[in-house]
Amino acid sequence: MAEVAPAPAAAAPAKAPKKKAAARPKKAGPSVGELIVKAVSASKERSGVSLAALKKALAAGGYDVEKNNTRVKLAIKSLVTKGTLVQTKGTGASGSFKINKKQAERTNTARCVIGVYFNVRFHPLTYSMTEDY
Repeated sequence: MAEVAPAPAAAAPAKAPKKKAAARPKKAGPSVGELIVKAVSASKERSGVSLAALKKALAAGGYDVEKNNTRVKLAIKSLVTKGTLVQTKGTGASGSFKINKKQAERTNTARCVIGVYFNVRFHPLTYSMTEDY
């Protein structure tokens, strides 16, 4: 019973440095978050839109919800943390969601660059400047 030592493995050929894959072009069209905000704002429900109803609205708009389910949930969670949506029921991505009216008011009355320095606010509906005292 003579043990024979295994032959040393042949030296592996030197690997060529990996080339970076070409960046995929960004798909045209609105993002998932924009689609969700549009669906929630179109709803007339007083208590908000449930996750199931939101998925149905996205599917009716041509979005593949089954394939991108986790993307939808992450978008909802990020919109809630940003303050764009308010969660009326449930936790996480489940429950019902409404548009945050306070957040919408902030975006409607945008301050122009001059208004920041002179404490003047630009009113988007009247196209005039109003003093902010």
